[in-house]
Amino acid sequence: MTTEPSGELPHHRAEGAATAPPLLLGPSLGTSTALWDAVAPELSVTHRVVRWDLPGHGGSPADLIGPGATVADLAGLVLALADALGVERFAYAGVSLGGAVGLHLAAHHPERVSSLAVICSSAHFGGARPWRERAELVRRDGLERLAATADARWFTPGFTVPRLVEDHRNADPRAYAACCDALAAFDLRDRLASITVPTLLVAGREDPATPPAHLREIADAVPGSSLTEIAGASHLAPAERPEAVLAALRGHFGGYAASGTAVRREVLGDAHVDRAQSRQTPFTARFQDFISRYAWGEIWTDPTLSRRERSMITLTALVAHGHHDELAMHVRAARRNGLTPEEIGAVLLQTAVYCGVPAANSAFAVAQRVLAEDDEDRGRPR
Repeated sequence: MTTEPSGELPHHRAEGAATAPPLLLGPSLGTSTALWDAVAPELSVTHRVVRWDLPGHGGSPADLIGPGATVADLAGLVLALADALGVERFAYAGVSLGGAVGLHLAAHHPERVSSLAVICSSAHFGGARPWRERAELVRRDGLERLAATADARWFTPGFTVPRLVEDHRNADPRAYAACCDALAAFDLRDRLASITVPTLLVAGREDPATPPAHLREIADAVPGSSLTEIAGASHLAPAERPEAVLAALRGHFGGYAASGTAVRREVLGDAHVDRAQSRQTPFTARFQDFISRYAWGEIWTDPTLSRRERSMITLTALVAHGHHDELAMHVRAARRNGLTPEEIGAVLLQTAVYCGVPAANSAFAVAQRVLAEDDEDRGRPR
């Protein structure tokens, strides 16, 4: 019999602008919000990212569930968390047990889920017996023996994330066992065809726990879904291959913000965007979201003008307002967008006529420095 939840909420961590589209990230059994450490900060540029912990894992209370728990119980905790955060509809991505929660939400609460990504998970987890046996083992002996084998179950040979292994060791055995009960009882195969939200399946090709065949089974049953297989990834793909998982999630969840971030990187360069994101704080997150969605996601992606033309307009505007730091950045961007040094000089000469000689004089000094640095980086003589 399922134990009633205590009324408390799962521990969670929110990142990104409160006005951005919400995206909830679910964990794998034995892990915590740290599973998403290499992915969530990047996603938070375009989404309001909320990571949550399973009961008894990370910072979540152990008594949120009890013996006989189900995936439906865990999904109920996620909905309660969303309600508490004022989130009516959300995108969702989850790993393993967290992915099963996403499947349940999409099948039973489609009005709450806008899109779904299921990572290294399954519509069933190999039958009830192994999970009941694991639950019994953990209730009797604790988690030390299982934690000692975590690397082999979670990662390809030679790879590890010590923080996650430690999270496994420190999880509450009672809550962990209750999550095993939920996995034992879970089988959503007869409901997969009813899922109508846009769905992405992500498989780790080296995953022994939920092999790619499990994800293909879901992809074959969910109408309009797509499947991505990640080479060199085992069960915890977001930790082992974060770049590949991030690319898949960006492509799936899409929107102006996601496309804007891609364009921003193409125009300004990875180093600049990485620096901007590393400096992001809760205070600046909304502004970063605004830039990604509006400036880069809507304006710079508009096909009416070419990127070359946009660079010329941007240079002129920055000269007119004396924004020299931004001017240096966009001189580099103009080179990426195909303008030659001669064309950049012609643009600045044009600004001398309409923005004033002093403004153009300062702009030429900035541009000359940037172009000289660019020549040096490219190995050309000054």
